[in-house]
Amino acid sequence: MTYSIKFWAVVPAAGVGKRMNADRPKQYLQLNDKTVIEHTLMRLLNADVFTAVAVAISEEDPYWPELAIATHEKVITAAGGKERADSVLSALKAIRTLASDDDWVLVHDAARPCITAMDIIHLIETLKNDEVGGILALSSHDTLKSVQGNCIVDTLDRSHIWRALTPQMFRYGLLKTALEEAEGNPAITDEASALELKGLQPKIVEGRPDNIKITRPEDLALAQFYMEHQND
Repeated sequence: MTYSIKFWAVVPAAGVGKRMNADRPKQYLQLNDKTVIEHTLMRLLNADVFTAVAVAISEEDPYWPELAIATHEKVITAAGGKERADSVLSALKAIRTLASDDDWVLVHDAARPCITAMDIIHLIETLKNDEVGGILALSSHDTLKSVQGNCIVDTLDRSHIWRALTPQMFRYGLLKTALEEAEGNPAITDEASALELKGLQPKIVEGRPDNIKITRPEDLALAQFYMEHQND
């Protein structure tokens, strides 16, 4: 599929994944025959819509240089930051001489290796003419409780609750400006929250439930199951 405008992928991958209790960051854990991040990047590259994929890596990362995909012609390495927003902004700056303000950027978690080309194209086709952009997300099917300490204080209306996924898709210039203006703000936990801080309202695009984020050890087995049964 061809488009008249450029699309860039950004993958923040400087995290350490403490909840995995592993000897290395979760993006470098083995999943089938490759590391998690290799699967993630190959899924993005195989979607065949991105001009390049900018990956933000910690400067002390000993694993990234050992991966063959680090030298892929469409992979650009950027310096990772302390927080996710810092890494994304660094990756955006790494492509500033290549990208135009109106180009689209899709930011995707390094630990979401089950992303499908179907979801990427669905996000792009839904938002390509939108003024703001938006994110893949899942509606909540669970009953949600507001809690103080270990006591329930309220039951939330789940019809208004969605789980944010990635990719999150915004114009290059708008996203870069939003992250620069919000630098250091702990409320910025994803790209959409930086746009929200500017008073904008990103759209929700329903994604696939198998687009899971590997956070805990048991997620590796679940990701392997999904990858073996995906047909996109």
